[in-house]
Amino acid sequence: MTWIKTIRMDEDERVKKAIEDERKLYPVEYRTPAPAVDRGEAESITASHSLIPDALYHSFSAFGTMLSPDLPLKRHQHEMIATVVSVTNRCHY
Repeated sequence: MTWIKTIRMDEDERVKKAIEDERKLYPVEYRTPAPAVDRGEAESITASHSLIPDALYHSFSAFGTMLSPDLPLKRHQHEMIATVVSVTNRCHY
């Protein structure tokens, strides 16, 4: 749950466009969003960026670019890195 004001993607066309456009950059196997993100709910990590749709787009599109299948890391390596970072940061996401 975020502690800041958030905007659902069904409430603002700019937020919806930012989320839809950044999703296009992710490899196919990453494109299925978590249910909270897909519904645009306030407790998603994506929603915490919704006050500035341009920042939302650029932040998450960077991740999409780094997950490119043209790069040497495979999905299982991405998942391991994400797990280690989350544990190190004591993050439950």
